[in-house]
Amino acid sequence: MRFKIKKIIYLHRLINKIKILKMKKLFVAIIAISTATLISCGNASDTQAQKAAQPEKSTSVSKSDESGKPVHLTKETFLEKVMDYEKNRDTWVYEGDKPCIIDFYADWCKPCKLIAPIMEELAKEYEGQIYVYKIDTEEQRELASIFGIRSIPSVLFVPMEGKPQMSTGALPKETFKQAIDNFLLKPDNSTNNQ
Repeated sequence: MRFKIKKIIYLHRLINKIKILKMKKLFVAIIAISTATLISCGNASDTQAQKAAQPEKSTSVSKSDESGKPVHLTKETFLEKVMDYEKNRDTWVYEGDKPCIIDFYADWCKPCKLIAPIMEELAKEYEGQIYVYKIDTEEQRELASIFGIRSIPSVLFVPMEGKPQMSTGALPKETFKQAIDNFLLKPDNSTNNQ
């Protein structure tokens, strides 16, 4: 009997030691996660500081539309130049006088940074034929939400007539050019979309 009691006491102590070890591991894991979170939050504030140091993005599209450079849109300029979704809730009504492509991006997104120079090249190559717009999904959350942007970069191809088409991911320049030539600038694109 005495042997059984000693064995029970030994097992009880062993179980307690195991519980303590598990708690230590859990504590270390919590500390590691907390540290990683604090570090990433620190990077986010660094990114915000970098944004503040950058020159302000153009929020108007009057002269810049013809400059051969992508134009940054806000909600207000989007409503004016692309679509007034507050007025036309059920139907797509494009407000522009030329087709456009809209690059939904974020400053922290590496694939977005890969296609940024491509967007600039396309704006120069197709100057006078299409508009190239950019929307920062971090600053213009409402616009990103309306278009259901869940993955960036996302590029919206908007023809003069018909429904726009969305592509996601960092695509090569040739793919963008094909989409522009075959979808946006093709004379009968409105019949293909409806």
